[in-house]
Amino acid sequence: MTRKASRNPAGEKKPSKGRTRRGSGSARNGEGPVLRGFRAVCKAASVFIVILFLVCGLAVGAFVYCNSPPDNPSEMSGDSLRIPGDGTAYIEVRNGESAISVGRRLENAGLIRTRYFWNLISRLDAEYVKTGTYRFDIPATQLKIRSVLISGRQLLTRVTVPEGVTLRKTAQIMEDAGVCGADDFLNAASDRRILEEYRVPGETMEGYLYPDTYLFPSGYPAPQVVRTLADTFFQRLEAISEDFSGMTPEELNDRIILASIVEREYRADDEAPVMAGVFYNRLETGMALQSCATVEYVITEIQGKPHPAVLYDRDIQIRNPYNTYIRPGLPPGPISAPGPVALKAAFYPDSNDYLYFRLVDPAAGRHYFSRTLDEHIRAGVLYVKKRGS
Repeated sequence: MTRKASRNPAGEKKPSKGRTRRGSGSARNGEGPVLRGFRAVCKAASVFIVILFLVCGLAVGAFVYCNSPPDNPSEMSGDSLRIPGDGTAYIEVRNGESAISVGRRLENAGLIRTRYFWNLISRLDAEYVKTGTYRFDIPATQLKIRSVLISGRQLLTRVTVPEGVTLRKTAQIMEDAGVCGADDFLNAASDRRILEEYRVPGETMEGYLYPDTYLFPSGYPAPQVVRTLADTFFQRLEAISEDFSGMTPEELNDRIILASIVEREYRADDEAPVMAGVFYNRLETGMALQSCATVEYVITEIQGKPHPAVLYDRDIQIRNPYNTYIRPGLPPGPISAPGPVALKAAFYPDSNDYLYFRLVDPAAGRHYFSRTLDEHIRAGVLYVKKRGS
């Protein structure tokens, strides 16, 4: 009895211990593959991340290197690109030129390391390089150069159109400054569409292009140059006289013609309205204007001869509608670009009864105004005697 009782508890404990060990072994065998799989995934992810960092590092390094500027390029000029050696570069993006062509020229000039990187960022960016002339400081990254060329902020040329110049002289000024060709300018200034746009009744925009200082990019379209000068003219004219908008094109044209003659005749500002009064008096009485400036216009602009130092009798007898010595009334069109003084004089002339004026003081630009021909002749005699004394 005693032995059996001692074996039974032992027998009960042995199965219990066996089951406990088998249970523990089963738990370890079930978790092992999961942990091993997790460790494998983590290891693969770590390798992938390392490779990704290496690739990104190489890509960033390549980007930084390709984008960085090369050593300062040597001075050069040509292929619409100039490096003067003062830390700046100038490039002209030609009309219709592609970004690939620009990149090739930049690479050849030593301004960028490789055109292939330039081509890549050009494809990734939807903005196009814009026609014009640009200036940028060097050394410069490719992204900086590209930002300049797509900005449209071109290098501007300062151009001054003096008061009293003719259309042909204005065209030459624009060509000399590199703004546009003289022939293109003249063609635009006689374009019927532009004339109708500004309601100019003449054959050209002569007289309607305001003399002033302008800023233009190189290679600017000639029609836009003409429009810029014409827009400025009408803006300035509105500041002088708001009544001009109520005039017919023909009425306004007569004022501009007279202003263009006054512009070529006056030297002292205070005499401009007096001269305008003289010309209006002559028109009212049916007298010829007898303006030397109109004869000079015939000689230089119509006949294409050099500007005469002195007018002779044969000059004032030239048969031409613009010669106001032999033809009464106003000439067919303006003879110069009138400035603010002449325009104001034409719109607000001095009320006087003078019919003549003569230059008596060339140094000061002063004239003698007279009512009769005898008085006018005497003023000339006195001036000649004064010079001979």
